[in-house]
Amino acid sequence: MPLKIYDTLSGETRNFEPVEPPKVRMYACGVTPYDHSHLGHARAYTAVDLVHRYLRWRGYQVTLVRNFTDVDDKIIRRANERGDAPQTLAQQYIESYYEDMDALGIERPDLEPRVTTSIPEIVALVQRLVGEGVAYAVDGDVYFAVEKFPAYGRLSKRRLEDMQAGARVDVDERKRNPMDFALWKAAKPGEPAWDSPWGPGRPGWHIECSAMSMTALGETIDIHCGGADLIFPHHENEIAQSEGATHKPFVRYWIHNGFVNVDTEKMSKSLGNFVTLKQLFARYEPLALRWFLVATTHFRHPVNFSDAALDEAAARVAYIYETLRKVDAFLEQDLPHFAGPLPEQELIEAVEPRFVEAMDDDFNAPKAVGELSDVFKALNELADTKKQGKLHAAHTAAKLLRERLRHLDEVLNLFGEDPARYLERHKQKAALRRGLSLEWIAERVQARLDARAAKDWGRADALRDELLAAGVVIMDRPGGITEWTVQDVRELPASER
Repeated sequence: MPLKIYDTLSGETRNFEPVEPPKVRMYACGVTPYDHSHLGHARAYTAVDLVHRYLRWRGYQVTLVRNFTDVDDKIIRRANERGDAPQTLAQQYIESYYEDMDALGIERPDLEPRVTTSIPEIVALVQRLVGEGVAYAVDGDVYFAVEKFPAYGRLSKRRLEDMQAGARVDVDERKRNPMDFALWKAAKPGEPAWDSPWGPGRPGWHIECSAMSMTALGETIDIHCGGADLIFPHHENEIAQSEGATHKPFVRYWIHNGFVNVDTEKMSKSLGNFVTLKQLFARYEPLALRWFLVATTHFRHPVNFSDAALDEAAARVAYIYETLRKVDAFLEQDLPHFAGPLPEQELIEAVEPRFVEAMDDDFNAPKAVGELSDVFKALNELADTKKQGKLHAAHTAAKLLRERLRHLDEVLNLFGEDPARYLERHKQKAALRRGLSLEWIAERVQARLDARAAKDWGRADALRDELLAAGVVIMDRPGGITEWTVQDVRELPASER
């Protein structure tokens, strides 16, 4: 079965056919680093990471480029407010972005061009557009003439006439058409500026991606990724200026991820539901967010974020890591490979083909992850094997399933953490979400151990009940070991949440 990709431009799901197989040229619009990364960034770059990892896993030679828009109105405004240089501010938030993306398990791209280091290429592309007669200069500004590009609007499925009719009345009268967009902006006092044939200035937002993509990957690329909010005007304008310069198709497959809603409302600073990743990671393990974004909803669809949804994701990931801890302990037994009939033989053989079938269907990660539920169920059962006559075969079957899981996780990047360390961090953050002090829990757990040692069973039971009422579950393991975990917040009555 061939890999099929839904392409926003054609509106169709098509077989994936790169320009020069097995090479794949892939570009993703990067951040404007004027603030900490938020949920929308996590959604977009988790989607890019999934596509990138799967293509490489399938044997393609992928070159991924993602840019930084490190000069922009928002950066300049924020820097002026703080008394910083724009590039100092941008670098600060680029480093913050790396921290968050690394925590989410998102691989860094092969190339990360910045606007400030790509000015010669941007100026050259603007000159090329002026030479082609599809751009014009006015008082140090340069605009793209949309009427010179008849296909304008095809990505966003908009008609130029309708857009013109809806244009604001106070549009710049120097433009030939209200929809013409800036390729180069004349310098303003107090702003960064670079020399150009039209005088000192800086690039417009849209031209930078075309210039950086074409410089790094060539004039036609295979895949361009970004959020649905970028379809118009950013990606529409990228197509116009790229194809206006080269007269070649710019992108073969446009991949867009859906919006993030917070409690059914679109995430927005003005609505007060804007959530940064650092705020989330103080309360949840990043892996819980990655699970929520990868495994619950196809990245093309809108996703509704809420504390309850992330609590559920955190609980699911904790169950998986409890299973992995148990299985890894089971596999520590030194048993040779069992050559006879294995339990779960059909599952061992079928899990990878099922996974590939799901991912080949437009990167359907929720379905692919769903195919692994039987694997975790089987691993749990195999690790519980006690009968000597079945132990050898169960051990080999568990080992093979664990190997399959590691191989598939090269795509998902969900199951690779050390189970004990992950579960320790998870329970600590779960306790904090419930408003519980880790010291309070430790004191009561130790007091219960002391009561048990003194054979004060009434006191021990009372302490267990007190902890349980607060959501802390005590587990007495063989060998006198006592562990604790925290029930998920979503299990509390609504009045206590």
